[in-house]
Amino acid sequence: MTDHEKWMEFAFKEAEQAYKRKEVPIGAIIVHENRIIGKGYNQTESLRDPTAHAEIIAITAAAAQLDNHRLADCTMYVTLEPCAMCAGAIVLARIPTLVYGASDPKAGACGTLYNIVQDERLNHRVDLVRGVLEAKCGDILKDFFSKLRTNGIGKPRPN
Repeated sequence: MTDHEKWMEFAFKEAEQAYKRKEVPIGAIIVHENRIIGKGYNQTESLRDPTAHAEIIAITAAAAQLDNHRLADCTMYVTLEPCAMCAGAIVLARIPTLVYGASDPKAGACGTLYNIVQDERLNHRVDLVRGVLEAKCGDILKDFFSKLRTNGIGKPRPN
């Protein structure tokens, strides 16, 4: 098992927490000096907050841990390719390395639909490592949405 796979397993545990809570199962961790300083899982339904993505929660926790809004010398691990909002937050936090599991063909903003984190017009660019535990990270999402369609679990609340 590589170091990236080891850390992605921790992000996957966060995704499992989301799954148990009927949230879209995406998990994220931030590693600094070989320890986890921030973690999060999707909580958009339970918090009724469209910004409560795993990455945002992990960034907030890591910034508090370091007492700094800049997360230099950190690596973020996330089970699904970040969306545009999260990619922007990663750039603003100055996270130097992003490792993700499954690509997101519908909202991926780190190489699939867009590549915000490596856009040369921005003042910070992120090194990307794609496809770490890709099948495992993708399978939990497929399972969640399959059950959502057949059993109604995790059904979004009406407005």
